[in-house]
Amino acid sequence: MFDESFIKNAIARSAETKLDRRKLLAAAGIGGLGLGASLLAPTAANAAASTGISDGTILNFALNLEYLEAEFYLRAVTGSGLPNSLTGGKGTLGGVSGGRAVDFKIPAVAAYAKEIAADEKAHVAFLRGALGSAAVARPAIDINAAFTAAATAAGVITAGQTFDPYASDINFLIGAFVFEDVGVTAYKGAAPLITNATYLEAAAGILSVEAYHAGIIRTSLYNQGVDVQGIVNKISAARDSLDGPTSDDQGITVNGVANLVPTDKNGITYSRTPGQVLNIVYLNSASVNKGGFFPAGLNGDLTTSAASN
Repeated sequence: MFDESFIKNAIARSAETKLDRRKLLAAAGIGGLGLGASLLAPTAANAAASTGISDGTILNFALNLEYLEAEFYLRAVTGSGLPNSLTGGKGTLGGVSGGRAVDFKIPAVAAYAKEIAADEKAHVAFLRGALGSAAVARPAIDINAAFTAAATAAGVITAGQTFDPYASDINFLIGAFVFEDVGVTAYKGAAPLITNATYLEAAAGILSVEAYHAGIIRTSLYNQGVDVQGIVNKISAARDSLDGPTSDDQGITVNGVANLVPTDKNGITYSRTPGQVLNIVYLNSASVNKGGFFPAGLNGDLTTSAASN
């Protein structure tokens, strides 16, 4: 995944390390095996930021989220999820409940789904390669039941009904909307916690891809007209109710006007803390360690949602 120049550059630019650079190069396996977990694991080779959260912890948190996105999109496009070679690691390996191939009727949506699925699979592979033996396993993921719970909470459907994100092109786009804005704000919020400049640059690259994805999804949904816009705005409001008292999440219209790029007054994307992200994927505004799309919680050190209320 990484060549020697990338690894050497990461080590050279890692100002927080107190290890002898030569020893760190040896630990990374330069001239031998390649990048090892010592670079990113929460050890002296990767000292924690002032928050006490290491780069490895942040990247493993991101990896959990990428597992979810990859499984959602790959199933929509191929009918199956990640290969076994991209699911193992530290923690408990979980299965995936739900998901199937979408019978796409709109060629553009099919093309978007295929490209985004490939990107999300690549993100999983990239983060696993960066983390090496420190990478966490894919946790248990619930797709269908969690989407139904989310849609019910948002008032999109009523109790007893189901929401199937694989039933149609539009349902698929709505399901994607649940994830994409969250991914952008998660990477934005994690940026200040990453101490190694090289890994920060890589995370910024993933953030920009997630933003492209979110833009595609938001624009596609906006073009479906006011009924779909109303559904999407309800989901946005539901997310906003989960992640705390501030009103940051934005629908795709505001006062009937297009709002395809959700930003603050300065034109800047807002951030979510890891705890706020977990409020949304757990579908719970309280401080909990599992639920929603992750019925058994995440693998790694960041597993508890924020107490939002």
